[in-house]
Amino acid sequence: MVSSTLERPTLILNRNWQPVGVTTVARAVVKIWNETARIVDPSDYQTYSWADWAQLKPEDDELAIQSSHSRFRVPEVITLLKYDRVPRNVVTFSRRNVFKRDHFTCQYCGCQPGSEELTIDHVTPRAQGGETSWSNCVLACVECNSRKAARTPGQAGMKLQKEPVRPKWKPFYAMQNMRIDSWSRFISETYWNVELET
Repeated sequence: MVSSTLERPTLILNRNWQPVGVTTVARAVVKIWNETARIVDPSDYQTYSWADWAQLKPEDDELAIQSSHSRFRVPEVITLLKYDRVPRNVVTFSRRNVFKRDHFTCQYCGCQPGSEELTIDHVTPRAQGGETSWSNCVLACVECNSRKAARTPGQAGMKLQKEPVRPKWKPFYAMQNMRIDSWSRFISETYWNVELET
């Protein structure tokens, strides 16, 4: 239970209170302990240092971090003390982000067989000069990928469900679709797809 609590997401705000990312509770606690961030209480927007936060006792039904002799409330939102840049608006190309962009769905037949049965397909095969990029990679189920082989969709008589494009930037969130209600005070409804900080 402790490890799963420490792996829960914590929203990161810059010092201007703009959402800039998501980290784990464990990493958030390190940032607070190192005094590079403060905890934000979403109920009243008050900020806390670790010493102040440690004085607040969690309710019996509230999620908490349990040490050998103390219980601490889980920080759901932190604000950085020095970081005031607006995040760069580019989504990094990665296997995980392609799966998220394509909603774990084959872009040829529309099936959702599970991540183990999905592969990254080059729309224009690499053998024909296709690049590994947002605009040339899509998810394909094993069956469609085998059927298409080293051909373009046109050559294989297949049609893409939608053209692959670089997704628009959002503070990416990838914690098994876990939704933290308190974040709605800081993030609009359109920003619920965010990627965990690395």
